[in-house]
Amino acid sequence: MRPSHATEDLPSAEMPMPSLRNALLLALLVLVPACTPERSVNATSPDAYDWTLRAERTDFAETARYDEVVAYLEQAAAVHPELHLTWFGYTNEGRALPLLVAGPVEDGSPESVRAASAERGLPVLYLQGNIHSGEAAGKEALLRLVRDMAHGQRPELFDDLILLIGPIYNADGNERVDLGNRPRQHGPIGGMGTRPNAQGLDLNRDQMKLDAPEARSLARLMTEWDPHVLVDLHTTNGTRHAYHLTYSPPLHPATPSSIDDLLRDGFFPEATRNFEETHGWHIWHYGNVSTRGGERGWYTFDHRPRFVTNYTGLRNRIGILSEAYSYLTFEDRILASERFVEEILAWSRANGERIVRVVRDEDARDLRGSRIAVRGGFPERGSEHPILMGAVEEEPHPFTGQTILRRIEVVETDPMPAFVHFVGTEEETVPYAYLLPAELSPVVERLRAHGVRVESGEAGVALDVGPDGAPAGGFQRFRIDGMAVSEQPFQGRNEVVLEGAWGAIEAGEALEPGTSLAEWYVVPMDQPRARLAFLLLEPRADDGFLNWGILDSWLEEGEDYPIRRVVGGG
Repeated sequence: MRPSHATEDLPSAEMPMPSLRNALLLALLVLVPACTPERSVNATSPDAYDWTLRAERTDFAETARYDEVVAYLEQAAAVHPELHLTWFGYTNEGRALPLLVAGPVEDGSPESVRAASAERGLPVLYLQGNIHSGEAAGKEALLRLVRDMAHGQRPELFDDLILLIGPIYNADGNERVDLGNRPRQHGPIGGMGTRPNAQGLDLNRDQMKLDAPEARSLARLMTEWDPHVLVDLHTTNGTRHAYHLTYSPPLHPATPSSIDDLLRDGFFPEATRNFEETHGWHIWHYGNVSTRGGERGWYTFDHRPRFVTNYTGLRNRIGILSEAYSYLTFEDRILASERFVEEILAWSRANGERIVRVVRDEDARDLRGSRIAVRGGFPERGSEHPILMGAVEEEPHPFTGQTILRRIEVVETDPMPAFVHFVGTEEETVPYAYLLPAELSPVVERLRAHGVRVESGEAGVALDVGPDGAPAGGFQRFRIDGMAVSEQPFQGRNEVVLEGAWGAIEAGEALEPGTSLAEWYVVPMDQPRARLAFLLLEPRADDGFLNWGILDSWLEEGEDYPIRRVVGGG
């Protein structure tokens, strides 16, 4: 069931499985020896397997464990010739992260997926569950989709889409089942996993700093398999509203407007109407009722790209957040997630050409010289919207006695300003290139982990130059006027804010025009991931490497930020 070898760089379809596997998986290996992660074989009938999920088998009291999920995906790949199982990375404890690839591809490798997408013009969708393993409904909903496809019930999906299904992203957290996790959530009463991974990190706060192997694995998936759309399935709690599910696009104000428009003006209104007309259920933009600055309103979450769907937007990709309502029963949360995924699949099939075109156009866009937001905040006023408020009733957990909450059928309209997008509060100009000194090789490694192209100055990087051999417009350095470091660590790091400004490097200063680039790394900004590189490297960016303390060793007040900018040049 696993690749027979691995290279130093661990190519995606050649990643070794961890050696620790339980008896269930070993038994499956004996039953289906012809199945490999690289290529599925239609070796047996679906009727040869039990397709009942643990949640269904226990009347929704329990949720699937890691080995059950892997076995389920392996049997799906064994029975359908267009389902291919591979692995896209590892957890901190060495569990391989499974990825089921569905569609008209030769195998599950990134090369095969990219080639099939390019040849047929098909959008590639990555569907992710379990980033917070106590929020298990998405995992179960994706396994139901896998079951339908394995039984040949969804042939249209194989014709119009390429699906990458990763149902158990936080696999280590999934195994830390406790009845006390996610208190007040309505089930599963047999317990669920933890929010953080085995390192104690929230994987939905790690996507810029990449401290977790899971986050690095996801960045690698985004680079190598290159999906056009990422769907992240969660469960929300908080405000007792009447929505069965809430959603969000990428929220950073630097997100391409074409992606924002595609979702806010296209998919979300359509899905909202369909949910109400087809199911009698309400869905809308994610939010909670809060009072900020003295104004009561419906406020969405944070704009920063540490959140996976926000990060997706900075990669010029379409990110969709799904949040099933915590106080629905576990069964209904699975159903809500399943129905929302169905809306996404139907919309993506109908708009596949447009999805591919938007992503392609954004990747080709030259951002050099443009102004882009590096910090964001809510607008001064939100648009008035009739928010639907609901109610819950208290129930005792049957095995702990603790109070859990259950949604009841109450829907009351409460008009209030809705703050469901962000605006830029500070902008910077995208340079022609960034220059990193040789001692910043650890920073270069993180950039490359994101898929950002970094070149060596020794390689004679091509820069447009003037008659004196210097890049047109010259170099800039950022003088540090002030530095504030958070006293309390967050997600394992003390966040940093710099004060200062970019200014031209004058003759006689370090790296003056004409200086050799041989000892510098160059990040050219005429690349598809320029938007992401910009937000990672700008010193005033509110979620970049500087903010996360990754550059602490090279910072000193009154000195220069260690990274230079090349301005002009084309």
